[in-house]
Amino acid sequence: MSDEDQMTSKRPDVGYVDIYLLPVPEKDLEAYKRGATSFGAVAKELGALSYREFRGEDLDEAMQAAAADGELLTSAVAEFESRAHRDDVMARVLEDPRVKELMTQESPARMDKMRYGGFETIVDP
Repeated sequence: MSDEDQMTSKRPDVGYVDIYLLPVPEKDLEAYKRGATSFGAVAKELGALSYREFRGEDLDEAMQAAAADGELLTSAVAEFESRAHRDDVMARVLEDPRVKELMTQESPARMDKMRYGGFETIVDP
């Protein structure tokens, strides 16, 4: 196998993730985790391959600047087969009554500072 083959995905046509970065007041982390757990469970039930949340722990200065004093930077990663799969799953997730109920509640996260995007897999050794 060439070096170039090793640098590309075993499944170059498969793999897509949504990545979300958002600050959460440290005092509200437990409430945030409850909502994120509910959201992730619905996403997985409706077809997401995986859904995980992370708390920033070893951040460079630029990443630290994304969260104010008293806030933690969190990241969510939702995995899908492809962008089309993501679009289908997330359309259903956002119409699900459980998620609609979550969206009516005041979020413990700083949604005004959320950054997100979809990324296709380019390396999967």
